[in-house]
Amino acid sequence: MPSVTAARSWWAVSRTRSRFTAVAATALVLALGAISVVVWTSPDISPVQQTLRVAEGLQQADADAKEREQLLARIDALEAQVDSLTEGKADAEQALAESDGTLQATLRELALLKDASAARSTAPVTTTTPRSQTPTVAPAAPVTAPSKAELLAPDALYYGMYTEQAPHNWATLDATSAKVGALPSMVGYFGGWDEEFRADAVTRSWSRGMLPMLTWESRPIQAQNDVVDEPDYSLPRIIDGAFDEYLHRYAQQIVATGLPLAIRLDHEMNGIWYPWSETNASGGSLNGNSPGDYVKMWQHVHDIFQQEGANDLVIWVWAPNRIDNLPKANRSAEFLQRLYPGDDYVDWVGMSGYLRPPYTDASSYTFDATFGATLTQLRALTDKPIVLAEVAASETEGHKPEWVASFFEGLADPANDDVVGFGWFSLAVTTYVQGERATNDWRIDSRADSLAAFQAGLTSLGDHVKTQPNG
Repeated sequence: MPSVTAARSWWAVSRTRSRFTAVAATALVLALGAISVVVWTSPDISPVQQTLRVAEGLQQADADAKEREQLLARIDALEAQVDSLTEGKADAEQALAESDGTLQATLRELALLKDASAARSTAPVTTTTPRSQTPTVAPAAPVTAPSKAELLAPDALYYGMYTEQAPHNWATLDATSAKVGALPSMVGYFGGWDEEFRADAVTRSWSRGMLPMLTWESRPIQAQNDVVDEPDYSLPRIIDGAFDEYLHRYAQQIVATGLPLAIRLDHEMNGIWYPWSETNASGGSLNGNSPGDYVKMWQHVHDIFQQEGANDLVIWVWAPNRIDNLPKANRSAEFLQRLYPGDDYVDWVGMSGYLRPPYTDASSYTFDATFGATLTQLRALTDKPIVLAEVAASETEGHKPEWVASFFEGLADPANDDVVGFGWFSLAVTTYVQGERATNDWRIDSRADSLAAFQAGLTSLGDHVKTQPNG
């Protein structure tokens, strides 16, 4: 590459001439710009205003037009000089001097013409000055949604999906949906109690025709699973009103948004891995909580929302974990019943159910093996509709396609007609579960055979599931 200091215009006979030529060209361009601005934008002498004055019968219009034509001709001449300079046909220094003189004379004439036009503009005119026309932009269509009552009793299953960023970013959800062949009718996402209500999550969901389901965790959003010591977020503190101001504000913001959403508050409460659980594996207090605190917390939050009118928009989802993966003391129907807030405080009941390692020789990779025992306890507890709020299968050991096929067969079974939907956790996640590091690929499209099983299963449900066309 040649040196920057050695380079010069190909048409300049010397470095000195090159510098003068550059100065001249720059000056001429500036001169042209100044003249053009004055001629074309001056409110008294612009072509648009001149046309209006002619239409209005103002005198001297023809003379002004001729003068403008002459000035524009001079501009053309100046442009020609620039062209000739770039071709090396004129002496730069002389052209600069001549152009400067021409520019000054032209500007003086323009000033005189402007003064004359201004004087004439004081004469009365009989025509009406046209109003400026601003393009009309159609307002965006308001985001609408079905009523809570309509959402509570759907005529088909909700097909939901969790991805890393939806509903704040649709890229992954759309890419997965393109592979599946249909868009979901429900979108799941997470929020913490260190966050304000995200109205945009709700409006973005409904703008795509999807019911938003917020998993609302009473802890900071960045908290890690299996970290159960969160004393600032203990159930007694919530019950005693430490978060009342926040909860009132959150409910008010929901009302202001005016669109419904499902809230899965402090899910999997029958486990031992979240700070809102009451007891640990040995039955001792977890995070300062005691038996009965979970129900009191739930009812306290619900009551605040009721005071603010937010319960007209919120579908409250109470969703424990599958019971057969819990410590023995947590598997009984009595234990689950102790955590239930009551039918007046819950709209849907639900559960989390995963096919996850480790497996044994007795493991079964079916819908009933994963969901059966828990569904039995839920149905004994209440007749509320059931949502399989968080489901997925791991690729470990290759059982996923078989399990996916059985999952959709279970949804089609009339015995499960009280199930109103499911939310697939479509992420690959590395976590520490009870002290052990584990990576599981829960994604719908984790492998080609797993994706094919999902496509076939969803298609087999036909009108029994709510989906939307891609695009």
